[in-house]
Amino acid sequence: MKSNFFTLTLLCGFCILTSCKEDTKNANVVSEATEPEVNTDVTTYPNNEVFWGNTHLHTAISTDAYGAGTRLSTEDALRVAIGEEVVSNTGQKAKMNRPLDFIAITDHAEGFGYFVEFAKGNENLLTDAKALEWYDLLQKSEQGDKEAAKKLQNDIGYSLANNLLPAAATDPNIIIPLTKSSWQNANSIVEKYNKPGHFTTLHAYEWTSGTGGNNLHRNIIFRDGLDKVDSIIPFSAMQSDDPEKLWAFLANYEKKTGGKALAIPHNGNISGGEMFGPRKNGEPYDLDYANQRNKWEPLYEIMQIKGAGETHPSLSSTDEFANYGIVAWDIGNLTLDILSTPEQLKTQYARQALIRGLSYEKELGVNPFKFGLVSATDSHTAITSMDENNWFGKHTTSEPSPERMHGIVKEGNGAIRYDWQYLSGGYTAVWAKSNTREAIWDAMKRKETYATTGTRIKLRFFGSMNYGDVALDSDSYLDTAYQKGVPMGGDLQGSGTPEFIVHAVKDPNWANLDRIQIIKGWIDKDGQKHEKIYDVVWSGDRRLDANGKIPAVGNTVNLTNATYANTIGANELKTTWKDPDFNPNIAAVYYARVLEIPSPTWRLYDVIKYGISDIPEGAPLSAQERAWSSPIWFNSK
Repeated sequence: MKSNFFTLTLLCGFCILTSCKEDTKNANVVSEATEPEVNTDVTTYPNNEVFWGNTHLHTAISTDAYGAGTRLSTEDALRVAIGEEVVSNTGQKAKMNRPLDFIAITDHAEGFGYFVEFAKGNENLLTDAKALEWYDLLQKSEQGDKEAAKKLQNDIGYSLANNLLPAAATDPNIIIPLTKSSWQNANSIVEKYNKPGHFTTLHAYEWTSGTGGNNLHRNIIFRDGLDKVDSIIPFSAMQSDDPEKLWAFLANYEKKTGGKALAIPHNGNISGGEMFGPRKNGEPYDLDYANQRNKWEPLYEIMQIKGAGETHPSLSSTDEFANYGIVAWDIGNLTLDILSTPEQLKTQYARQALIRGLSYEKELGVNPFKFGLVSATDSHTAITSMDENNWFGKHTTSEPSPERMHGIVKEGNGAIRYDWQYLSGGYTAVWAKSNTREAIWDAMKRKETYATTGTRIKLRFFGSMNYGDVALDSDSYLDTAYQKGVPMGGDLQGSGTPEFIVHAVKDPNWANLDRIQIIKGWIDKDGQKHEKIYDVVWSGDRRLDANGKIPAVGNTVNLTNATYANTIGANELKTTWKDPDFNPNIAAVYYARVLEIPSPTWRLYDVIKYGISDIPEGAPLSAQERAWSSPIWFNSK
């Protein structure tokens, strides 16, 4: 069934692509007597400006979201993102503290829009026992049966991961027309909200490979408009769960339309070690694989609601900040069908992948893990509201309520994940020439991006082999930074010693800054992997201790009223730094990490708001929010 669906969808997609190309071949031709329209409402920034967005969000179009009670639509999600108020899925007023600059709504390709039609009782979709069971559970959940809602939500994910979906969901004669119609309808709404210079919408979807519960999801982000994206049907994991087949689909899309696309892997901490592990076909990495992964996946989602994926304490024993946002997300894969082993942990975190990529580059000539960093929400409520004091949850069951900390996300093999272990999610920051679809996508492609835990720290990171004296107190330093070096996401080559400029300004609405660190990874001549963390600039008059560590900044969080005081920390931190341990014969990767002073988490805000006394053991009530720059690579000769 899977192969038939795969074949028919590809044939259908190719047919649509060909006809689209013919139909629109002359649509963009400008006559000699007509000047192309210039949008004078778009501000251009010579040294780029930061724009804030979400690259991972679901609405009622996603089967698992609808099954869990989400009824908000694509348009609702866009209204929230631009700062409007909506009524949430649980009847509450929902509005962001601050609007976004751009968004990519990434509903699942698998059954794109299926449940919206299914819920209407469409007889074409109610053809087997599984479909009838789901429909019965849906009716009960609509009547307030929480157990039925939970069972439906869990079974949707399990069925997708184990190829046990209702028959109609994999019947190409049914699902292809439904998917095509839903996709094009969503695209038209996304396009309506795209306002160059003010708010950018990116056409997108999520490819949801999760065989056996090992999460290998990718978010597909297009640079293009309706003329190109409407010509395809999103490639899904029901056609193939192999990322290499997805890349082939994207290559065909670009060839047929002249468009551009990229894929952003879901953070790998619930991938069962597969995110940076062996290929799906079991073959070793080769040059073609490295080239394909390097080309199609220039970014990586380091953090979202389902945990942080930078590193793990067992892998980075000298990193006192490694244990952030991984509680319960490191114990097993997405479905908890497989519990984590020490070996799996080695191949599911970003830092270790960045270092391992250096080894592949030496062996193959191309680095398959040469990715920049982004962060997102993965909210399935259609609501992008991820500030700790205004968090609207992962699913409808974790929208604001006195009970949401005490729910169970998943149980399996003796392991449990609880709702309090969800993070609030994060945002992607992009340094782009303008707030337009093309400029933001291009910045993503060149990796001039960084990730945050939801705070809006403004972060610059540059590298050079010969900066010399740079006047950081002058705005003109940006001219020097770009002209004599590269920004985050870039490559360094040549003689000398790598020098870096790092500059962070606090989120004006949130906590002061504690410190900036530069994290270096390399592989020595014997093939051993290494990492080192350098505190390069920090707040206050603290001094390095005997172990070269900066003492903790302190903690002003008041647990009785969920407040904190910016009486410690700094508004701004900046410095230049030269690698004191540089070896010109060894390739290395560097990235910056900025830490804030401790501030309340969403759990503490809930404790105070709802008067909760039975706080779950281990629930963090304060945390140091942070930002991670995309790396800069030094390529040895």
